[in-house]
Amino acid sequence: MSEGEFARLNGERLVDLAGETVHAWDTGYAPGGWCYLLDDGSLLHAGRQDEDPKFRGGGIGGVIRRLAPDGEVLWRYDFADELRCQHHDLEPLPNGNVLFIAWERMSQEEAIALGRAPDADGAAGLWTDAVFEVRPTPPVGGELVWSWHAKDHLVQARDSKLPHFGQPQDHPGRIDLNFDYVPTDEVTEEQRRAEAERQRQMAALGYGGGDAPEPAPAASPPPPSADRDRSGDWMHTNAVDYDAVNDLIVLSSPELCEIFVIDHSTTTAEAATEQGGRLGRGGALLWRWGNPRNFGVGAKRDQALFYQHDPNWLPSEKEGELRLLVFNNGGDRPDGNNRSQVMELVVPFDPARGFEPPTKKGYAPAAASWVYEDKATFFSPFISGARRLANGNTLICSGAPGRIFEVTPDSQLVWDFFNPYGGDFEAPDHAGKAPPLALYRADRYPSAHPGVRAVLAAAAK
Repeated sequence: MSEGEFARLNGERLVDLAGETVHAWDTGYAPGGWCYLLDDGSLLHAGRQDEDPKFRGGGIGGVIRRLAPDGEVLWRYDFADELRCQHHDLEPLPNGNVLFIAWERMSQEEAIALGRAPDADGAAGLWTDAVFEVRPTPPVGGELVWSWHAKDHLVQARDSKLPHFGQPQDHPGRIDLNFDYVPTDEVTEEQRRAEAERQRQMAALGYGGGDAPEPAPAASPPPPSADRDRSGDWMHTNAVDYDAVNDLIVLSSPELCEIFVIDHSTTTAEAATEQGGRLGRGGALLWRWGNPRNFGVGAKRDQALFYQHDPNWLPSEKEGELRLLVFNNGGDRPDGNNRSQVMELVVPFDPARGFEPPTKKGYAPAAASWVYEDKATFFSPFISGARRLANGNTLICSGAPGRIFEVTPDSQLVWDFFNPYGGDFEAPDHAGKAPPLALYRADRYPSAHPGVRAVLAAAAK
């Protein structure tokens, strides 16, 4: 263990590797997603907007701020109204702008008009996800300079007279508008009960969401499509990460059990189409991995991700490949053997031509190049993340139990920490709930990091 390194957890606290608090930020908001310690010692974070909320569920945010070490608000940007709300994750860009994820509300009628199954949603409608890039204009506000919207890249096979008609296997760059829909008459009683239990567990953690009231208990558990009445959170995109070398963005949708890559080199207008940008495909999904059945290929056994979180880019060791690290939460596995994994993916990529097209089993790679798991001690059904350290080891945040640990490439445990910081704060009805000591993610910074030095210098004054 190095005493000259620090970890950030709970989004507002810097601790050393002995677990002692070095600095804490009193943000005045419950966390609304992830945060970053910047080089000047300021904290870029998202806060949960609790005043007159229009969206409900885990990860809800709406307020982005940059705070000085003493808590002074250096910049504030609000993104929460009737139709849109920032949630879960954000990312500072090299040019000083900020990427963030947001929900976009679509009414039930609007979704049906696009080809959504008529009985798939309820009063909450359908919340599709988008990525926005904002140029800060301190001290308040910003200019939206780029965006990508999932609703521009849909496919539906239900009605040829409606938009986006086609077969998902013919359009892997699009998202099946009905990927999650199962007709009521095709749902078995076992599936009903399993889905009802999953929804019960997620609702207990605040992931049930939705604007519609909870229905009265039914004589038998409802099918998955009926359970959607309580939440419009269709994709639940929980992570965004930026590759500055190739100008690519990776996103994570745990509801689809997939991670996606899109092209950031497009204009906003190009991002709404399948043309333009450096790779010529506009805002289409360039690559997707984890659950190929979502676009009509592969089999159940080919699903590799299960409610995953926190995909992040790793430095590539050689030309012609990209590398990603992802926390595979691992619940709801077909074999019932739920377990979490941290997976490293080596993805074939040509900077000029892009990604290889999918095979009948999905996109390459066929399997992860490195996996860490410990079935006896390591499982978190939600939140969580992992980071590759400069020494080649991997820092893992097992979110639900509030555990952070470090493992070597050969899976040897070299540091272990259980979060003692938390409380008994009762989250409001519209927000996500989690155990008191749970952690969304964790990062580690060397003592030479300029942000750490700036925080320490400010604390010493």
